[in-house]
Amino acid sequence: MSKDFFRDMVKQIGDVDTHIADDGMHSSEFAGTMDTGSYLLNAALSGSIYGGVPNNKITVFAGESATGKTFFVLGLVQQFLKDNPDAGVIYYDTEAAVTKEMFVARGIDPRRVVISEQATVQGFRTHAMRILDNYLKVPEKERPKMLMVLDSLGQLSTEKEMEDITEGKNTRDMTRSQLIRGAFRALSLKLARANVSLLVTNHIFNVIGAYVPTKDMGGGEGLKYAASQIVFLSKKKDRDGTEVVGNIIHCRLAKSRFTKENKSIDVRLSYDDGLNRHYGLLDLAEKHGIIKKVSNRFEMPDGSKFYGKQIEEDPDRFFTKELLDAIDVAAGKEFKYGQGQMTENDDEEVDTESAIS
Repeated sequence: MSKDFFRDMVKQIGDVDTHIADDGMHSSEFAGTMDTGSYLLNAALSGSIYGGVPNNKITVFAGESATGKTFFVLGLVQQFLKDNPDAGVIYYDTEAAVTKEMFVARGIDPRRVVISEQATVQGFRTHAMRILDNYLKVPEKERPKMLMVLDSLGQLSTEKEMEDITEGKNTRDMTRSQLIRGAFRALSLKLARANVSLLVTNHIFNVIGAYVPTKDMGGGEGLKYAASQIVFLSKKKDRDGTEVVGNIIHCRLAKSRFTKENKSIDVRLSYDDGLNRHYGLLDLAEKHGIIKKVSNRFEMPDGSKFYGKQIEEDPDRFFTKELLDAIDVAAGKEFKYGQGQMTENDDEEVDTESAIS
């Protein structure tokens, strides 16, 4: 049998959606990352401090009320637009929560953000599909980069629920989970083909009747299966003396197709500056022996010693390219699977029985 038998078969079929895997043309092929603005968060999501959010997949940030999910995602939007001067963002605001002033305050050019206030799952699905279809009509080389944000899934209603409310009915809508599953099933492939990332915020809740205290994500199973990564968020206040200057966001990977699941990290989110790029690197470097802790100071690779506060106040001075490269190798050991390659793992299960600490 000729080694080109199946390649010839694909040519004869003439289907643009069918390829030989070796050609690397299929939509599931990994297409790079989007910097989050935090080296440690990049590492947790991709296995490299120079990586980040996969740029053609669905990533979910879920947390309880007032966890700062919107504020957190706006930081990612800010970094995306900063890194891609010609790019734009399609922002689905289902809570009527974001304003022009909020964008400006976070360093986001509101002229580069399209706001769509969809009320139902069906409305979001149809609008997002139309956006992606029109985007794909433009030749790839002429398309500016695009990011999509759904903030939040938990606030999306359904047409049936809206009708029931209008008619004064108190019946529970049992179709919502199915509609969400169908919406994200359709969007996943379209996003991959367009090389567009979708960031989704969602609510979590306490599971009633669980043997041990557990938390789960709303919306049913559909989003859990469609998302490449799900990050559970919790927070504590970050203070400078008595003044609250931001939050320390605790991030746990409830699901990850690229890195080890259930890994947890902390990132610093400042009210003024967004995500702190270097926060957490000292601990990672110390854990892997790149930097040593001597008494209450850190010993750098060249033998010099500094207090942690000194390093935090001037990180660009201390975190040289050579040091960052060494930490990047450590990040691969810390967060990647044993093979050390950023490829999707086959485990589609989502751990919904892990509390957020």
